[in-house]
Amino acid sequence: MFKEFAKGLSITLKHLLPGHSTTVEYPKQRLEIAPRFRGLHRLVPAQDREKCVACYLCPTVCPAKCITVESEENEKGEKYPRVYEIDLLRCIFCGYCVEACPVEAIEMTSAYELANFKRGDFMYDKARLLKS
Repeated sequence: MFKEFAKGLSITLKHLLPGHSTTVEYPKQRLEIAPRFRGLHRLVPAQDREKCVACYLCPTVCPAKCITVESEENEKGEKYPRVYEIDLLRCIFCGYCVEACPVEAIEMTSAYELANFKRGDFMYDKARLLKS
């Protein structure tokens, strides 16, 4: 019984030595983000406007129903989103909106520091999504 206790204690003491730390001193040191990480959304800009054609596929496939799109037509007859909003408090970051988009107008960035002090700051409108 003492042999097993000593073996377990030696493993614990080995992990207390420098170089065996499993924690990161955030924000001085940051973890490497995986290439498939799904962070903050971003609308992809085109030449004179956003790439989105307001096809309503992203709010349709969204399981959390956090995307709001209202379309309008410009003078050339092209549809574009007059209103495009994402409520990050409801979003589960599943990435279905990105997969469903036929023109690749929305993507997910590697930004993960999304803390805010007000609930309204979690509503991302079209202007904010184009900047991020």
